[in-house]
Amino acid sequence: MATYTITELAKEFDITPRAIRFYEDQGLISPSREGPSGRNRVYSARERTHLKLTLRGKRLGLSLSEIKHLVTMYDSPKDTEVQLQSFLDVLAKHRTSLEQQREDIEVMLDEITAHEEESQRLLGIVNKAKSSS
Repeated sequence: MATYTITELAKEFDITPRAIRFYEDQGLISPSREGPSGRNRVYSARERTHLKLTLRGKRLGLSLSEIKHLVTMYDSPKDTEVQLQSFLDVLAKHRTSLEQQREDIEVMLDEITAHEEESQRLLGIVNKAKSSS
């Protein structure tokens, strides 16, 4: 069975070992320990998959608790329909939030454009007045 070190996973996923330890502290991954006093972390293929799911959830903008819920569901293949529905619910909630943020950003951009246009207009008036004097 394939195993991985923290350094190997950090390189593969382009993250720091510290980030991996953080996800471990949050209970998203739990490597086994080997060596003197259990000093060396050893990650199984399962833990690698958990890390991959965690990073995918992070890219989607999910919270750590949402990611943990999804990773936990991954471990219990008892009822795939319930798992998929739960995942769809999380995605729908996140989509709604992102769409609201996009709408808010569009409103702010429109306001910025209006302020820019007004400032350009006023600057034109000031420059015209300077050249007339």
